[in-house]
Amino acid sequence: MLTQDSLCSREHYARLRTIFRALVIEHKEERRVSLGDHVVLCFEDDLTMLYQVQETLRLELVFAPEMIQDELDRYNPLIPDGSNWKATFMVEYVEEDGRRPALMRLVGIERCVWMQVEGCEAIRPKVNEDLEDGAPDCNATVHFMRFELTAAMAAMAKAGAPIFAGIDHPACQARTQVAETVRASLAGDLA
Repeated sequence: MLTQDSLCSREHYARLRTIFRALVIEHKEERRVSLGDHVVLCFEDDLTMLYQVQETLRLELVFAPEMIQDELDRYNPLIPDGSNWKATFMVEYVEEDGRRPALMRLVGIERCVWMQVEGCEAIRPKVNEDLEDGAPDCNATVHFMRFELTAAMAAMAKAGAPIFAGIDHPACQARTQVAETVRASLAGDLA
């Protein structure tokens, strides 16, 4: 969990930002799973959320301790707590002309995502549970997911079992074994 003590001052962050940003971009590549051409799971952790908070504070010129705490309270729920993986799920269409029709075909796709540790049942995520209203509009391109693992799943993942991810939506089918770097990073999230 991030606290105000986890953060750099604005001045210190300004000096470190270029190096820190490059580090986080590299780290995010070890936590990214593509599910087809237009769907991505980006698994969050304390480093990705630290970057998000620091950037938010920088861009919004937040100084007051209570406002800083509000940002921490907003992002801390997106950090895995040892028994789960938390991810930002994104549907990415570069061309605006094709985006709306594609999103209409993909309504409900966020509920069709799964993760699986080899030898265990696939698990479906809790979706958007940390959002105030619990559900953005049906055409949202970003969703927040929590994949809760059993103790046995976590033990197998930590022991090196392959991890798979997929989607079984009528308009989008995908299944992939996550890369070893991603598997190791996700296993590191587990207590």
